[in-house]
Amino acid sequence: MIAVIDYKAGNLTSVVKALKFLDARDVVVTQSPEDVLRADKIVLPGVGHFQSTQLLKDLGLTEAVREAVAKGTPFLGICVGLQWLYEGSTEAPETDGLCAFSSQCERFPAKEIKQINGKEIAVELKSPHVGWNSLEQIRPDSRLLRGVADGAFVYFTHSWRAPVSHDTAAVTNYGGAFTAAVERGNVMGVQFHPEKSAEVGLRVLQNFVEL
Repeated sequence: MIAVIDYKAGNLTSVVKALKFLDARDVVVTQSPEDVLRADKIVLPGVGHFQSTQLLKDLGLTEAVREAVAKGTPFLGICVGLQWLYEGSTEAPETDGLCAFSSQCERFPAKEIKQINGKEIAVELKSPHVGWNSLEQIRPDSRLLRGVADGAFVYFTHSWRAPVSHDTAAVTNYGGAFTAAVERGNVMGVQFHPEKSAEVGLRVLQNFVEL
């Protein structure tokens, strides 16, 4: 069973539709810690404000996910679901993340430095980062991104980002490099929306389903 966690802020319909398109068996949308603990795989779709993830703790889902992950259950966080894997986010400093990965997510800078006519000039960086962008430096041992070509395009929509670390499976550049995918063992996350990323996104979801 694949448990798709509903914390009232996720893009549930599109994610569930994509999983069923891939013939994933027994996809269950749930707020139940018991479902999370008995699931074969767990997916946390997310959109909106980081503070909305507080509901995960309130419902007992944070501890259920920790327990499930500790026993080896594959976990995939999408968008805010990826950010939740970190210690937290400056978007809601009072709200804790899962703390599977160290450091915090931060907002895109207001400006970025570009070389224009041989000079470094600060130009405005639009936020949120919306639209198609490429995955770069894909880690060759990534199970989640198996078969995804370096430079492949996926769809983003977000204003906060995770830093690049040794757990980063792929980066994307927008106002500097940020983590587009993170992976350590059975804990995985993508900042982009695979359910909106055409064939590349379906390949990522298929890889997860097949773990």
